[in-house]
Amino acid sequence: MLQKSSGFRQFGIGMSDFSEELIKSVTEDDRRETCELSGTGMQLPWLQKHIETVDTGGKKEKDFAQTTSACLSFIQEALLKHQWQQAAEYMHSYLQILEDSDSYKRQAAPEIIWKLGSEILYYHPKSNVEMFNTFADRMKNIGVMNYLKISLQHALYLLHHGMLEDANRNLSQAETWRYGEKSSSQEVLINLIQAYKGLLQYYAWSKKKRELSQLDKDDYAYNTASQSMRDHSWKTSVNLGALIQIPGVWDPFVKSYVEMLEFYGDQDGAREVLTNYAYDEKFPSNPNAHIYLYNFLKREKAPREKLISVLKILYQIVPSHKLMLEFHRLLRKSEKEEHLKLGLEVLFGVLDFAGCTKNITAWKYLAKCLRQTLMGSHLAWVQEEWNSRKNWWPGFHFSYFWAKSDWKEDKTLACEKALVAGILLGKGCRYFRYISKQDHQVSRKKIKRMKKLVKKYSIVNPGL
Repeated sequence: MLQKSSGFRQFGIGMSDFSEELIKSVTEDDRRETCELSGTGMQLPWLQKHIETVDTGGKKEKDFAQTTSACLSFIQEALLKHQWQQAAEYMHSYLQILEDSDSYKRQAAPEIIWKLGSEILYYHPKSNVEMFNTFADRMKNIGVMNYLKISLQHALYLLHHGMLEDANRNLSQAETWRYGEKSSSQEVLINLIQAYKGLLQYYAWSKKKRELSQLDKDDYAYNTASQSMRDHSWKTSVNLGALIQIPGVWDPFVKSYVEMLEFYGDQDGAREVLTNYAYDEKFPSNPNAHIYLYNFLKREKAPREKLISVLKILYQIVPSHKLMLEFHRLLRKSEKEEHLKLGLEVLFGVLDFAGCTKNITAWKYLAKCLRQTLMGSHLAWVQEEWNSRKNWWPGFHFSYFWAKSDWKEDKTLACEKALVAGILLGKGCRYFRYISKQDHQVSRKKIKRMKKLVKKYSIVNPGL
């Protein structure tokens, strides 16, 4: 039962016994008083006539539906403007939606109230954990279909505040809760609840793992801690192992589960989990799945071909990912022409993205790759990549503005970019001309070498 001291009473919002009347209007004396939250110095006035009758176009509307609808709009507007106090005050009037004669609105109301109320309590400067807990516990009993959802969000709030034991207790209670026949939505929520409980168990396990690493293997304490870790491992694997069989994006759960499998030497189990997560068509496309698999295979010192096959899929999903430079290195070590050609394509793909324009490693790799490709008599490969970019790369990378800016910020980067610009656009390129005319003692040798390479390899005037 909701007591008068519940979360929104402390914000000037009176919520009475929900099991009987759900909401009661505050008395005139209540409206005149100012509610002060003990220990916080928080003083919040009651809304008065404005929340009982909404003035629309100079005419007072007493219609129940219009009042609650208007209050909902006021709350939404207040939330958008981060006016947490106003939003809290409007909640008092909106709570009467729970008495609406429309059954559909009554059924939908608890979830709306929870979403609005939890948002207000999360951000209100005078809110605290105790108030949020009170509100959450009361709301779980209003509209039982929201119990699991509220329990999960309540636990996440507690986790955010570092209250791990309280969060675990909250999840344990929700894990055993049932209402009627289990629906598909309930099953999904229960799986999530079990998964987050598993993450908390994983946290305890990883903490013991750190402690174990500091103990001598011959000590009795080591054996005791090791056995405790195995117990935690089993409990966690039950929750996490079941969850990640369900199609979805379970990145933190998969990482935790795989770490535990690897720790206990179950490499085959870890590989199977990651392979299914990356390649099972029932799961949504997820770049992280391929990153996890690649890092695992790399730790296992898997063959280059296997590593390339994993990164090739990642390249198709996120061509600008930082692993693409590593992908390029693997491809360049291969003797297959298709891999060498793809290695060139990968670098062009990386530098198509604005976030990579200052990546000096990418420019160094591209300058070297262009020279090696042209030395290998594969001019057509370069032209194929350049033809789709020649209309926009000059302005994007090789303008006079960028030449001045790059030279000022990073002369090494400017020289690498100038070499690429000269090869692709010739000696007449403004970027190349600006850099090549600079007389800088440290960069003089680089610029001289750059001019020779452009003269030798430029695709605009080859051989000149």
